[in-house]
Amino acid sequence: MSAPDLGRFIAGFRRFQKSWFCRDHNLFENLVEEQSPKALVIACSDSRVDPALLLDCNPGDLFVVRNVANLVPPYEARTTTQHGVSAALEFAVRSLKVEDIIILGHARCGGIKALLSGAAGDRDDTEFLSRWVSIAAPAQERVQQCCPHCSEQELHRACEQESILVSLENLMTFPWLRERVERGELSLHGWFFDLEKGELLGWDAATKTFQPMVRECI
Repeated sequence: MSAPDLGRFIAGFRRFQKSWFCRDHNLFENLVEEQSPKALVIACSDSRVDPALLLDCNPGDLFVVRNVANLVPPYEARTTTQHGVSAALEFAVRSLKVEDIIILGHARCGGIKALLSGAAGDRDDTEFLSRWVSIAAPAQERVQQCCPHCSEQELHRACEQESILVSLENLMTFPWLRERVERGELSLHGWFFDLEKGELLGWDAATKTFQPMVRECI
């Protein structure tokens, strides 16, 4: 990265200091002592999908986990594998006591594209990516069974949305998370951001579809 590019980021931090830190110094004084976010957002690492920006949140509002394709692996007890997502879940649920968990997926997801191309044998050149996105393999299988004649674009979008449901299911494999859901202390949500339309869709269990949460782009 060139010096001018880095300079742009430093200039951005200066604007943050002036518009946030100096203006809302009391907010940051409180945040120094502790954080108490009410929601955990599990989002994609994609540079186009920043949860705090999309949801217009202040510092301290969200506890955020970002990874390729916004995936949650199933619970595995005391394995030797490192579990970044599981550790973040545990901290958010057991220590911070968040009240909502949002899986925030999005259109044109490169991680889901990698999953689908891997099925065709085109992704044998990755060291970590193929194994990671295989978490969403159940979504791919369901979509291919339900929509065998879909176009590539339709298959991609359906898999992006179905993978959100797979992650919601995997959340419920964590025993201490499931307990809080069953006690009514924690709610799970599946959201999908359509990059092309600027639209936010939410999973509706009653209709088993993703429905618009905001009707108009103002």
